[in-house]
Amino acid sequence: MTFLTALGVLAGAALAGAAPAGAVQADTAVAPGVSYEEFDIQAAKGLTHAHLLTVDLNDPHVRLDLLYPGAVAARAPVSHLADAAGAVAGVNGDFFNIDETQHPGVQATGATVGPAIAHGVALKYAVPKGQRFGPSLPPGTDTREVFGMGVDRRARLDHLTLLGSVRTPEGQLALGGFNQYALPVNSVGAFTSRWGTVSRVRATCGTDTIRAAPCSTDTYEVTVRNGRVVSASGTPGSGAIADGTTVLVGREEGARQLRKLATGEQVTVRHRMVASSSKIPYRFALGGYPVLRGGQPLSGLDAKTAAVRTAVGIADGGRRVLLLAVNGAPAYNTGLTIAEVADEMRTLGSQDAFSLDGGGSTTLVARKPGATAVSVRNHPSGGAERPVPNGIGVFSAP
Repeated sequence: MTFLTALGVLAGAALAGAAPAGAVQADTAVAPGVSYEEFDIQAAKGLTHAHLLTVDLNDPHVRLDLLYPGAVAARAPVSHLADAAGAVAGVNGDFFNIDETQHPGVQATGATVGPAIAHGVALKYAVPKGQRFGPSLPPGTDTREVFGMGVDRRARLDHLTLLGSVRTPEGQLALGGFNQYALPVNSVGAFTSRWGTVSRVRATCGTDTIRAAPCSTDTYEVTVRNGRVVSASGTPGSGAIADGTTVLVGREEGARQLRKLATGEQVTVRHRMVASSSKIPYRFALGGYPVLRGGQPLSGLDAKTAAVRTAVGIADGGRRVLLLAVNGAPAYNTGLTIAEVADEMRTLGSQDAFSLDGGGSTTLVARKPGATAVSVRNHPSGGAERPVPNGIGVFSAP
């Protein structure tokens, strides 16, 4: 290693509070039931420095919940989200609508790809598979995959489905979306106060299979307040949605159905998300995609593309959670392939594992002994945190 290379490595370590490559730091307690460590992974393309939070859900004072900035269509750095919520540690979460270069004049929403539940309340549903951002999904998976923790305090992987309807004087319409940045073609989606203030136009752009397809020219929006239609528009709008108000956005056939509604008519909107593998309600859940199930890597995982990664693993029947993040460029990091992520999570003891957003989003934070605020422990790509829409927060009550 040259002097300049060594200097760059040490500078990166100082920025992240991490040890230089080749060094291993013993576990340190973040809070009762929560520990942090860092270590090196010898990946196929070189040495990668990793950071790991281990969360013991057997400790009754420890819990997990969603970190998010108070709205679905909003972003903030993980450290800000953690401190605002009083978390002792956390990592970034789901992939998200990060840009709209393919739709000039359309605002990127910052909303996540997959479903989200916070504090037991459903925030949003998943976009169509062709509308997602992020690397290719493993075969047999889709945008409805989640990692979460039930009210039984056990972590698990699951699959959420939206069940919803819009009852009108003429009959009942199926609800195709809920607070999501892309609606299925021909559908009606519901937006509530939890969406935020960002324009809803993006929800009518692209198709179920082609994200870059043009925005629909056949759209309609209806505002329902206290169960009655109060206004309508031919173009999806923006701005805050008041509590007790639902904005219905339709595209193609969905728009044609909404045009039948008149001001003052009674409309009832119902929606809930149903899990495929558990009847236990979720305390929190967020999207991503599975890489390890029952101790075995999923078939078809990418074994060629190395990148900065964030992942979460489940051990001990859901009672222990492992949160992994690696260092980003330019600091002593070569990255991991998705196949290597699965192998590493299994090596660490996970039976199931889930890939979260990586690259510039990868961030792991934790409080240092005696601190009341978190510190960024990994080295984010480019040397600074990227604002993200959600993450996994680790909480420890006294």
